[in-house]
Amino acid sequence: MNIRNISTFTFVLTIIAIFVGLPGCERIPQMLEPPTSEMDTPSEEIAIGLVLSQTGRLAATFGEPIQNGLELAQNEINESQIAGLNLKFITVGDQGTPEGAVKAYNKLIQEDQVSVILGPATSSATKETFPIARDNEVVAISPTSAASGLSAISDFTFRVALTTGVLVPDGIAATHAKLGYQKVATLYDASDHFSTDGDKAVQEALTAKGVEIVATETFQGGDTDFTAQLTQIQALNPDAVFVSSLPPEKPGILRQARELGIAAPLVLRTLTEGDVAAAGEAAEGAITFVGWGTAVDTPGNQAFIENYTATYGIGPNNYAARAYATLHILAEAIANAKSTDAASIRDALANISNFDTVLGTFSFDENGDAIYEPKILIVKDGKLELFE
Repeated sequence: MNIRNISTFTFVLTIIAIFVGLPGCERIPQMLEPPTSEMDTPSEEIAIGLVLSQTGRLAATFGEPIQNGLELAQNEINESQIAGLNLKFITVGDQGTPEGAVKAYNKLIQEDQVSVILGPATSSATKETFPIARDNEVVAISPTSAASGLSAISDFTFRVALTTGVLVPDGIAATHAKLGYQKVATLYDASDHFSTDGDKAVQEALTAKGVEIVATETFQGGDTDFTAQLTQIQALNPDAVFVSSLPPEKPGILRQARELGIAAPLVLRTLTEGDVAAAGEAAEGAITFVGWGTAVDTPGNQAFIENYTATYGIGPNNYAARAYATLHILAEAIANAKSTDAASIRDALANISNFDTVLGTFSFDENGDAIYEPKILIVKDGKLELFE
């Protein structure tokens, strides 16, 4: 519907009556489209709750790039006035903990009365917050959490990261076919849901391939010394080492593994350019299963990389890319819903299909999990390149 084409007073009254009759009308924007600069007043702001790790050990690796990716997408959407959207963020920090994320969700829902929340970042926090979204019938989207089964908590909950159940079997099938490893070791963070879920999936996929798991070692998030675990692994001389960890520990594991003389490929999910830079030469040859990379030719990806780098003075990582894609996916859903009512947005999100993003052609499955092409990357000469 084009507001410039409304020529009769009766039709205007009809439109007003429709919006007055909608529940939660105080938060419903002018969704009549397409808006243009000829409009006398801007569209109403649509409040989106953000749960970010602004402090704590995850601030640099998760919080900052996610915030940057969201802000870049917000500026693009608001400047282009897609379907009249004018997105406003209400941000609450979660200190990088599940407890902090729960408090953030309760504030955004009870005090700020948002109908959509983006975040949290980790699977441990998502596991605690998605039930809150379910119970309050608020749309929740985590751009980055990837442990299995979390989106199925509610039909109001969605995720944009490829899940463990997609990335791990796909990655192991491809790497096993090329590398032919027959005995491997695994190392994971026993305090983190993403990592424990990942190690379980790795072991199941390896067992299905007939690969022998010669050792499984654990550590705790926040640890900095992994020499005891890696020494145990080195003594068994595995063909590959699979690591399931959050970002802060990855560079240290890579460095200490190489210092101990482990020459076998190290395989980690979602290794970023920042991790590679922090690990230095120790990252060479490391393999990662991811949903995005700078080397990937997806719609708008190179323009996104250029714009992000020009804006923030540093290249984007996987988390920034997923956050950027998340807001564009949400904007598409709100535009299709023509409402900020949570149920309407939920239904529109569920119907997102074959939508072009920097991640690739994107859809949600019946559980609210992402569908797009997985990628496998390897570190060569200090850069993440396609594993071929």
